[in-house]
Amino acid sequence: MKVIPMVSVVMITYGHEKFIKEAIEGVLLQKADFSIELIIANDCSPDKTDKIVSELIISNETNIEISYKKHEANIGMMPNFIFALNQANGKYIAICDGDDFWNDPYKLQKQVNFLESNTEYVLCFHKIKILKPNGELVDDFITKVPKKHQTLIDLASFGNYIHTPSVVFKNILKEFPEEFFRSPFGDFFIYLLLAEHGKLHHIEENMAVYRYGVGVHSTKSKLKMAKISNLFFINYLSYSNNKEVNKVIFEKQLMSYDKFEQLVKEDCNLQTLFENYKQKLHYIFIKIKKKIKTIK
Repeated sequence: MKVIPMVSVVMITYGHEKFIKEAIEGVLLQKADFSIELIIANDCSPDKTDKIVSELIISNETNIEISYKKHEANIGMMPNFIFALNQANGKYIAICDGDDFWNDPYKLQKQVNFLESNTEYVLCFHKIKILKPNGELVDDFITKVPKKHQTLIDLASFGNYIHTPSVVFKNILKEFPEEFFRSPFGDFFIYLLLAEHGKLHHIEENMAVYRYGVGVHSTKSKLKMAKISNLFFINYLSYSNNKEVNKVIFEKQLMSYDKFEQLVKEDCNLQTLFENYKQKLHYIFIKIKKKIKTIK
C-alpha cells in the first residue's frame, strides 16, 4: 500500500536546463521526520531538461519519491501547473519552480512543524534571497512583507508579497473555480483562495533562492505585465463574492488599467489596439461595479 506523503512538492519546468538540477537537489537535500514526494511536470521543454531530470531520478538515493511527467506537446504554464497540482497527494503542498531552489535542508520540517502546531493557519511562507543574472546573491528587493499580512483582506490590500519557492500550504483546495483556469498566473490566485480558510504566517528566515530575470513573468515587458495584471484582476473579481475584498481588488484593477493606458499612449502604434481593449474593459467594469453593489 502506497504511503500518503506529508508534503507534495510541485515543480513545473520549461526550458530550465541550466537550473533544474539545482532545483531538484534543493528538494532532495530536505531532512524531515515525515515522507515527501516530488512532482515534476515538464511542459515539453525543447532543451536538455528531460535528460537532466531523468538522470537525477536514476541517481536518486534519498527517501523522496519523484514522480515525473513530460508532456508530449506544450500545454502552457497554467495548464501544466494545474496538472502538477492535481497529482499532489500530500497533506501539504510546497512549490518550487524549476528555475528557483531551496538552500535550507530543514525548510519543510520548520514549516510543517508550524502548520501542524497552529491549525488556524493554512499557509506558511518565509524570506528569500534573490540571485541576479550576474551571480550576485542579495536580499529581497522585489517584495516587502507588511506588518499586517495574515488575512485575506491583507493579501488583497498589499498585493502578492509571497514568493512562490517559500510557500507550504494545506492541500485543501480540491476544486478550483473556472476563473482560476483562465488566470494568467496561479500562485497569487491560490493564496487568495487559501486565505478564505485561514491565516497566513511569515517566517523570518531565508530558506530559498529566487532567480531574478529568468522566470516567465520576470522577462515580460511593462506593457505585457500591465495587460496580464488586468486579466488577473478581472478573473478574480469574476470569481469573488466578498464585497470588502472586491472593493480593494477593483481599485487595484483601475490603477492597473491607468498604467496600461499610460504605456499605450507612449506608443502611437498601439492606439487602435488599445481602443478595442478599452471598449471591452468598459463593459467588464460596469458588470463588476454592479456585482460589488449587490454582494451583501
